[in-house]
Amino acid sequence: MTNTAISRHGLERRRSQLSDLRRYLQVQEQEFEDLRAQVQGFVGRYVESLGASYLELDALESQLHNATSGLAEALRSSGIAARSPLAPQATALPVLPQLPASAALPPEPVGGQVEMTPPSLKTLYRRAAMRLHPDFAGSEADRCAREQSMMLVNQAYAASNRAQLEALLLATGEDPVRVSGGNTDALRNWLSRCEQLVQGRLRVVQAHMALLTVHPMHRLWLAIAQAETKGLDPLSVMASRLRSQIGERRQELYIGLRLQPQSSLAQAFLHRRIERMGAAASAG
Repeated sequence: MTNTAISRHGLERRRSQLSDLRRYLQVQEQEFEDLRAQVQGFVGRYVESLGASYLELDALESQLHNATSGLAEALRSSGIAARSPLAPQATALPVLPQLPASAALPPEPVGGQVEMTPPSLKTLYRRAAMRLHPDFAGSEADRCAREQSMMLVNQAYAASNRAQLEALLLATGEDPVRVSGGNTDALRNWLSRCEQLVQGRLRVVQAHMALLTVHPMHRLWLAIAQAETKGLDPLSVMASRLRSQIGERRQELYIGLRLQPQSSLAQAFLHRRIERMGAAASAG
């Protein structure tokens, strides 16, 4: 078996590199949380300024859809070909990317740099058999699982596949020191696992930061912040436009509820509604 243990100096260097990597990860996580908090603060302002108007507009659009769908059905009943307009999409509340919880790093092996002679292949096989033999099963399902595992153990032993035997033993919860034969190996494996976990978490954080920076609310926040530095009030302008749309929809609903299918205006009204909903769907 190749000796893969590392020296005390190499071990400390790896420890130091892992600490640096974890500190860098913490900085990246904090930068994400800080930026998310800023954008979330803007989302709060956005919803406070415009949320009620969007809800009212959505309600009017829903009522309009019911009215125009009924009008289209009445036209078809009269023998006139008429399509129903597309259903409106409710305005979704802005939801920002959020980091998932991070997994805890595995505990560091204890015992210092105790050197231990690697166990023989036969010893590994016997330990695996003691842990996985079907005779120790607690249920029929457990027995089936143990039979499958023991088949793998027997195959690994027959092929002198030490790596597979070690992996099977470690999967049962065997002490890595008793498997690898030296605590430096266990520490090396622990360091490798920690480095993989931290690097994986770093990729997750960076991916979420990328999602946050291209999020529509982040872009809108930057644009509005820039406008506000010039003394402008874009949110008030957006609120005014929404109120205008609400007024238009109220008038449209008033007309739509009173139109009769026999009226010459009914088809034109329905056609305009279909066109507008189609354009809205394309823009979305």
